[in-house]
Amino acid sequence: MNSTSAFDAARQKLETDGAGSAAIESFVRFHHQLAEGERGLIAEDAIKPVESLPDAEKLPPADASGPLGQTVMIKLNGGLGTGMGMTKAKSLIEAKDGLTFLDIIANQVTKVRERTGAQLPLILMNSFATRADTLAALASHSSVRVDGLELDFLQNRVPKLTSGDLYPVEWPADPELEWAPPGHGDLYAALVTSGMLADLLSADYRYAFVSNADNLGAVLDERILSWFASEEIPFLMEVADRTAADRKGGHLAQRPEGGLLLREIAQTHEADLESFQDIERHRFFNTNSLWIDLVALDAALATGEGVLDLPVIVNHKTVDPTNAASTEVIQLESAMGAAIALFEGAQAIRVPRSRFAPVKSTGDLLAVRSDAYLLTPEAHVVLAPERNGIPPVVELDPAHYKLLADFEDHFPAGPPSLIGCEHLKVKGDVLFGHGVTVTGAMTVEAEGVGKAAVSDGTALTGK
Repeated sequence: MNSTSAFDAARQKLETDGAGSAAIESFVRFHHQLAEGERGLIAEDAIKPVESLPDAEKLPPADASGPLGQTVMIKLNGGLGTGMGMTKAKSLIEAKDGLTFLDIIANQVTKVRERTGAQLPLILMNSFATRADTLAALASHSSVRVDGLELDFLQNRVPKLTSGDLYPVEWPADPELEWAPPGHGDLYAALVTSGMLADLLSADYRYAFVSNADNLGAVLDERILSWFASEEIPFLMEVADRTAADRKGGHLAQRPEGGLLLREIAQTHEADLESFQDIERHRFFNTNSLWIDLVALDAALATGEGVLDLPVIVNHKTVDPTNAASTEVIQLESAMGAAIALFEGAQAIRVPRSRFAPVKSTGDLLAVRSDAYLLTPEAHVVLAPERNGIPPVVELDPAHYKLLADFEDHFPAGPPSLIGCEHLKVKGDVLFGHGVTVTGAMTVEAEGVGKAAVSDGTALTGK
């Protein structure tokens, strides 16, 4: 392989696409690491478990004269709902009481402004695919705009590389498939290349709360903000206790000499996978909600000439993800939480599970739409008190419920009552009627190959 030519080809492709210098340098750095055999792996014997952390539920009340007026809320909104058969931003799915994720987020910001008088800008990191639909939807929330600041900035895109020679892949049948998202670690380069970081600093915004748009549990907590600012922490990661469901998610660890880091499963040696998934050993997982001191971030970027030295994550795919026989490619990504290892004094804080409630499937969506969750006057989506902090588990047959349109067709009268449900599993093609209630742990299965129906008013109770 002529690696120099491969680097040049990648740089040229990015320059032709209009990428900013920070995005180009970040990708080329990853490309060099890949060519030199670097895979971003973190060995188990090179880290130690994290034993204890500050607890968000034990923080003192927020300081009434605190830093809210210097704070901005950034939501990662680059994802399409492709996993649910959508071709628009996932945040535009109806989430609760006729409101989309984006509606609820905008309402949260409005409520904080009304209560405190702080401006609290809402800024989205969009992708090329989500920008137009999202900004059109935000037109009905015109009050969220803050003078002098854009409502969004664009995440970058990077070339997929052929597995053999590491050149940018060519796919004339659909040139858009030649590109990949660079992971949410692109947040930092995108803040620079878009000019958003400079705009925020010039407008005297100091702190950013960053979270995923599909995580309705990630609301701005003023107690965490006050503590974060008063302790002068440059970078803070929210983590929660790992359960069996989180075994494959990125976990927090520390280096023997001190300092925290984030390890993803793609950064783990095969021999270390058992340790990676040991939730008793590695107790905390990254919720992907961060608090960032923008002044500290700007200083770190200046030191790195506009780039943070994040570890590379190497993913092996096919250029057409729907065609396993298409060209094998490598996608280079990074995780924004990995920046915890780059800031002296960075910390993590243990938060309740309620702050991590992402909607990744139609089963998650059914639970959120049901009476197991409530929409509060502050526009927070929370578990009903009867749930005692434990969400229902909903598993829907992907053959019939994976796509949003099919899912909607199977619940024409809305979701069943799940306030007393522990676990609902649906197998086969089942249509749910009006006023269905589910209590305890239930499996509903359609017999044969046809459509079955749960009649109006049916009470499904059992273990």
